[in-house]
Amino acid sequence: MAWALVFSGQGGQHPGMLPWLAEDALTRSVGARLGVADWRASLADADWGARNAHAQCLLTGLALAAWAQLAPLVPPPAAIAGYSVGELAAFSAAGVFDAATALDLAQARAVAMDRCAAQAPGGLLGLSQCTPAVLERLLADGSLAIAIRNGIDSVVLGGPPAALARAEAAARAAGAHATPLRVAVASHTPAMQPAAAAFAERLAGLPLARPHTPLFSNAADRVASAAQAGQALAAQIATTVRWDECMDNLHARGVDRVLEIGAGQALARLWNQRHPGVPARAADEFRSAQAIAAWLART
Repeated sequence: MAWALVFSGQGGQHPGMLPWLAEDALTRSVGARLGVADWRASLADADWGARNAHAQCLLTGLALAAWAQLAPLVPPPAAIAGYSVGELAAFSAAGVFDAATALDLAQARAVAMDRCAAQAPGGLLGLSQCTPAVLERLLADGSLAIAIRNGIDSVVLGGPPAALARAEAAARAAGAHATPLRVAVASHTPAMQPAAAAFAERLAGLPLARPHTPLFSNAADRVASAAQAGQALAAQIATTVRWDECMDNLHARGVDRVLEIGAGQALARLWNQRHPGVPARAADEFRSAQAIAAWLART
């Protein structure tokens, strides 16, 4: 069995996520960092859960706690990747740094991005069933950029709120599906360049390690060294997340199934659309870690 492990990004967090996740030292550490006793109760407040300062730390810590509880039950993955902030959990799972460092970095990343957003407010708009011609028109005036590329007709645009509102109306008028995302920054666009530079400085002071598992980045394809790891993590803050290419890189490893760890099932759905011959499921849909292990072991 050769399977791929992928970690979700921001936006799908909800109080019932990862229903099988047991409280442990890592989940308690996340709560302590965020000043909450019950993270599920806190997520019942959608505004609380949508804030960068909460979401990035919470999702990184919970994903790594889930992986720590699942890992003893399953063989090592053949490849690992993460989507947006999910890269912090992915790089940690691949041995680049430990879970405590991942949480430190999640908090630093959120602070750097929020500082950028305070100077230049922005957001994200998800588009699907969007033809190349329509996308070209939406990008024509230069006010928006492609933040995430999920497929040929599925992208996320980032930029100022007014420009996003115009693009939403224009996309719908052209027959595309447009969904504003609950993210208050123009992630993965040039507007985040100061945040990327600040994060690069933070990473430069850390003793990063070479990945022990094939690791694929949103910004740099395969990451094979500690130096590449730091460069890739900083670069993706201000450049397009090429998730379509990440999926293809994982598929090229010959994996026979894919497991998403995080909130929701967005990555599993994207994978199943792109590579329907290789099944993907999300940890969020299972009731126990043992059930996940049984699915991964199924022939």
